[in-house]
Amino acid sequence: MGLREYVIKRVAFSLVLVVFVAVLNFIIFQLMPGNPIDLFIHPGMKPAQIQRMTELFGLNQPVWERFFTMMKNLFTGNFLNSVSFISGKTIGTEISARIGNTLLLVGTSTVLSMVIGILLGVLTAYKRGSILDGSLVMIALATFSFPSFWMGLLAILIFAITLHWFPSGGPFPLSWATTYGPPKGNGFPPALFQIGAFRIPSLIEVTGRLYYLVLPVAVLTIFLYGGWLLLARASVLETITEDYVVTARAKGIKERTILFKHVLKNASLPLITNAALAFGFVLSGAIITEGVFNYQGLGAWVYNSVIFHDFPVLQAMFFIIAVCVIVANFIADLLYGIIDPRIKYS
Repeated sequence: MGLREYVIKRVAFSLVLVVFVAVLNFIIFQLMPGNPIDLFIHPGMKPAQIQRMTELFGLNQPVWERFFTMMKNLFTGNFLNSVSFISGKTIGTEISARIGNTLLLVGTSTVLSMVIGILLGVLTAYKRGSILDGSLVMIALATFSFPSFWMGLLAILIFAITLHWFPSGGPFPLSWATTYGPPKGNGFPPALFQIGAFRIPSLIEVTGRLYYLVLPVAVLTIFLYGGWLLLARASVLETITEDYVVTARAKGIKERTILFKHVLKNASLPLITNAALAFGFVLSGAIITEGVFNYQGLGAWVYNSVIFHDFPVLQAMFFIIAVCVIVANFIADLLYGIIDPRIKYS
């Protein structure tokens, strides 16, 4: 089977998987206990008002009708126009207000933890059995085992409250909301360049956001890098003793070239799989870290939606996250054959 046939087969399989995820998404929320309108009912409400609220939420429709409505909205993108039960705003508006914060926090920490973890993993595998190897592995196990909320609170206590080096939370300074609030800039400094929705942030906005990102990104990176270190170390140890490595050393090739061009390349398949999953879940946010640092991202939004039974938000976000994971795994499958020519598309 050639590359074209393999891509067609994988695309068809991915589409079937997306449909299955959408159906499962509907079933899960139908089986969830509780009723979202219970949060809005008070003792003084009349039955007619309750009935009207039930109709507005579409809960008076038969199950099969709600199912086809949901499937139609999901595959036409109309679910972004659905209204959140809690805020009364459309889901598309809510996502656009938070997705930038989540991409900055989770995306940056994912890339940093990946780079740091893989480099240290290769180093520990090369220095296997040494004091450096044991120390780095022990530290990675410790940081990977510590609760992220505890590390976040400790970072706030030391660097925000005691030393006053960084702010304790939030995605940007609170003063922006009063200085640059509506209608001038929706809480942000004037953009360097803007046409419609496209905007290039000014230096004030970039430095302000980076200053508020330091602590949450550092905590999340420290929490995540240990998993990458252990995975990279285990993968490299499986290939560092192969015959082609001994041959390369006999030819006088530099050790750095052997480690990163030969060993790491052939040990990278598990890392690619893990990277695909990590980037696929970027939009799920970091619920605990966002909560500790009062960071208005998608993770905190999903958590609040779970608490208040905001079904439209949860259905939309779970579907988006599932699609991102499916796409990321599809890309990873294609990269396998590019990185390792021994893998055949079949």
